[in-house]
Amino acid sequence: MAVSAQIVVRLTPRGGRNAIAGFSNGVLLVRVTAPPVDGAANTALIKLVAATIEIPPSHITLLKGHTSRLKTLHINGINLDTAMAKLQATQQSKINDAPQENRCRE
Repeated sequence: MAVSAQIVVRLTPRGGRNAIAGFSNGVLLVRVTAPPVDGAANTALIKLVAATIEIPPSHITLLKGHTSRLKTLHINGINLDTAMAKLQATQQSKINDAPQENRCRE
């Protein structure tokens, strides 16, 4: 049986930078610099997610939301827990790499 995962994404095209912005209510928030024209933002989304979870972009398929901000990605070759852990690790590394004065204080 092939290992795969499905992830719901809220994409912000022309978002100023290519970045995983976090999670909200189980939805992955992603920003890309590409405009929402001729599939450019979708392509940028797939490349960013593939690089983040360390799989080839060809293993990711856009199932739903080709022209919507809310999308569903099907990812082959990785299970959901591993994919989510890698995506969350990206967020944690941004927090750890932030300058001390920009960090939240407890």
